[in-house]
Amino acid sequence: MDLNSDLGEGFGAWKMGDDEAMLDIVTSANIACGFHAGDPSVMRRVCELAAERGVAIGAHVGYRDLAGFGRRALDIAPDALADEVLYQIGALDAFARAAGSRVTYVKPHGALYNTAAVDPEQAAAIVAGLRRYDPALALLCLPDSEMQREAEKAGVVAYAEAFADRAYTADGKLVSRKKPGAVLHDPDAVAERAIGMATGGVVTEDGSKLDVRPDSLCVHGDTPGAVELARRIEAALTAAGVQLGAFTG
Repeated sequence: MDLNSDLGEGFGAWKMGDDEAMLDIVTSANIACGFHAGDPSVMRRVCELAAERGVAIGAHVGYRDLAGFGRRALDIAPDALADEVLYQIGALDAFARAAGSRVTYVKPHGALYNTAAVDPEQAAAIVAGLRRYDPALALLCLPDSEMQREAEKAGVVAYAEAFADRAYTADGKLVSRKKPGAVLHDPDAVAERAIGMATGGVVTEDGSKLDVRPDSLCVHGDTPGAVELARRIEAALTAAGVQLGAFTG
C-alpha cells in the first residue's frame, strides 16, 4: 500500500505543513507546481528532500488560483486546462530531475480534482496534458471517477486512492469541506479508517459501508496534526501486516 501526501504547498514567506517530517513517513509526495501553491524555491527544496529519501514524486496540478489555494472551481476551456497541466508537470519535473529523480505520476488538486471526478471534459483535459508530457506517467485519482475512465480510454495507467482523513458520501465522493466533519482530525479514528480502507471498506457519512480498493492512501499535509496522523497511519498499517511502498515503484 502506498501512503501519499500533498506537499510543497508553501509560497514565499507563507509556510504550509512540515514537508521534511512528512517525507520521512510517506512513500509518494504530491508536490505543488506553482498554480495553487508552491514557488520555484519550495519546489526545488521538496524535490531534493524527496529524492534523498527515495520518495516517489508526483505533480500536484491545480487551477491557477493562488488566492483560493486551488479550492475554487474555475471556468476554463479544456484546451487551456490541458496546456496548464502540461506546463505544471514540466516545471516540477525540471526540479525533480535536477535533484536526481523524476515525476512519475500526476494527481490533480482541490477543486480541479473534485470537478474532474465528475466532469468528463475536465478529466479528459487533465489526461491530455499528462500524455503530451509523457504518456508513461500514471494518474492518481478517485476510483470509479471520470478521471479514471478518461485515463483508461487514453491508455494511461490510473491508480485509485482513498483519503484516510476525509469523510465520504454514500456514492464514493468526498464530503464538501464546507460541511462540518468533512476533515477528520482524531488520530485513532483516522488510523482505524486507514486499516479499513486498506482491507476494503470505509463507513460513509450516512453510516453505510463503501467498498474501496485503493492503491494509495492520502493524508493531507495541510491538515492540523498531519505529521502525527501520518505516523499513526503508518504504524497501524504496519501492525496490520500491510506493507508500504510507492505505487509507481
